[in-house]
Amino acid sequence: MINSRLSKNAKKIDKFLINYLNRQDRSLLINPMKYGVISGGKKIRSTIILSAGKIFNLSQRKLINVCAAVECIHSYSLIHDDLPCMDNDAFRRGKPSTHKKFGEASAVLAGNSLLTLAFEMIADKKYIIPPYQKNDLIQYLAFCSGHTGIAGGQELDLKFENKKKTLNQILVMQTKKTGKLFNFCLYAVGVLANKNIKEKNFLSILGEEIGLLFQLTDDFLDIKGNKKLVGKPINKDSKKGKSTLINLMGYKKAHIFANNLKRKILLKLKKHGKKANDLSDTINFIFGRNF
Repeated sequence: MINSRLSKNAKKIDKFLINYLNRQDRSLLINPMKYGVISGGKKIRSTIILSAGKIFNLSQRKLINVCAAVECIHSYSLIHDDLPCMDNDAFRRGKPSTHKKFGEASAVLAGNSLLTLAFEMIADKKYIIPPYQKNDLIQYLAFCSGHTGIAGGQELDLKFENKKKTLNQILVMQTKKTGKLFNFCLYAVGVLANKNIKEKNFLSILGEEIGLLFQLTDDFLDIKGNKKLVGKPINKDSKKGKSTLINLMGYKKAHIFANNLKRKILLKLKKHGKKANDLSDTINFIFGRNF
């Protein structure tokens, strides 16, 4: 059921992205942009948005621009993370990384272009939501994407290599690198549902916890995952001296930590009853990904 829903959602988002990119002025960067954002990937962040939207009876039409914007931001970060100056990964989503396919310079520029395209998608005049909601979404997405979010988390990830870090330091790094974009996913749903500050804050924290669970699962997959199913090399974190909870406390204790986090998230969703079933199923899927 969940796999079918993920596949269906991914196809919808890919279709929207293809149509949007096809309407853009043609440039040499369109192909590497498409390569980075469309091919492969489960688009789990989009499913998180769509599932959370069901809690507040939001239509997919109202959510799809935000879904596509999030996928652009996520793909930009992956393209840059894979570069030789960062994690130096040759494969992503079961195929050569963007810089391997198109060259480093084109990969950098394609990543930059996807980053800016995300904000264009939300600001688009055809995306009919109130201006105050667009302003809120744009400002918060910028906060979650830049030095206070994804970019800042990647910087810490690189600086933490081969260094002994505390539990709190690792959690801060992983929350920025992965958690902040999930934070935006649920915060955006709160914005579009016209929720008050308290509810938006609740959703943003919940999103951050989901993002942390996703990152922890990625760390488990790096050790016990199947290379073909994961779509990228495994056992690379230890080779690069990455700071992870597994390296800090061991696999068993890290797994208990992650399982307790999953229970905490699901408990928070109980207040929304059956409307949260899709989101709860997605949480269970995230933590049960082939390890």
